[in-house]
Amino acid sequence: MSEALAASPAPVADSSATGASGARQFWRRLRAQRAALVAAAVVALLVLIAIAAPLLTAIEGQDPTTYHPSLVDSARGGVPVGPLGGIGADHWLGVEPQTGRDLFARLVYGARVSLGVALGATVVQVLIGVVVGVAAALGARWVDQLLSRFTEIIIAMPLMIMSLALLAIVPSGFPRPLLVALVIGLIAWGNVAKITRAQTLALRGLDYVSAARLSGWGTWRIARRELLPGLAAPVITYAALLVPMNISVEAALSFLGVGVKPPTPSWGQMLTAADVWYQAAPQYLLLPAGALFVTVLTLTVLGDGIRTALDPRAASRLRVGTGRKQEAKADADTRKSPADTSAGAEAAGGKGAVA
Repeated sequence: MSEALAASPAPVADSSATGASGARQFWRRLRAQRAALVAAAVVALLVLIAIAAPLLTAIEGQDPTTYHPSLVDSARGGVPVGPLGGIGADHWLGVEPQTGRDLFARLVYGARVSLGVALGATVVQVLIGVVVGVAAALGARWVDQLLSRFTEIIIAMPLMIMSLALLAIVPSGFPRPLLVALVIGLIAWGNVAKITRAQTLALRGLDYVSAARLSGWGTWRIARRELLPGLAAPVITYAALLVPMNISVEAALSFLGVGVKPPTPSWGQMLTAADVWYQAAPQYLLLPAGALFVTVLTLTVLGDGIRTALDPRAASRLRVGTGRKQEAKADADTRKSPADTSAGAEAAGGKGAVA
């Protein structure tokens, strides 16, 4: 409940209790989706591996940049020596062709780069998109027209071509992962702005926003106190779906040679170097490709689960692994209002008294 309505004499619900109830309903609906829970566990494991990459490589006793020429057969073009690409006690997933660098170390450090770039780009997209969308919805008509046309131009820009052009002209001394995240975020925020503008236009006509306006609040105070909490659900939902998209874009840019540069490991950069080794050393191609596939798939399933949990009226687009009976029960509990619950309790008490 807004602060403006809280000042009125009418009885209102406690905002902290309402927020806590909304959080419980969200978790109840999310727990009803088994696929989303499994995806969340896998994503948490991937993030933990990325954070603990220095510790994991220290346990293995390797690092992602040290060359081991003795572990590759130069007579055969640099194919790893030993079975399964050189897998052993010292190299858990084998070694890289030609260089002999440890594949496990490069894979876990590559997770840091790929996930970090995707999350950084998503933060930039959300920040710019929310600011532009709210400004367009609350500004004057000419401001709305100007920002809306500019947003449409941004959406129409081909992301890959613009990214290739920008990454090619930036000096090589600039930190490459940070640069890739900024380029993706600065080019691909248009859809966030459109969603934010549409939701803001819908919210600004509600009673509690009108009450805040009548109480003398300024436009940006209303936006900060009243509109932003209402925008949280759609923005978080779309942000959860942006992360796997950004991982794919980073991998594609690195595969094309303009993303993360060696020796910094990245899953996309590893795929670039592995395209000629898929027969002689297939694990060099399959490991980063498999990591990308699992990450993008689990983040997509988790994003869809968050979308469904935040908006119970929208059916899940990914029904595999979803308990339909549990989901229906969670939705029924959500639609059941507190007034109905209290009325039922009073009726039960009245029956007990009569008895």
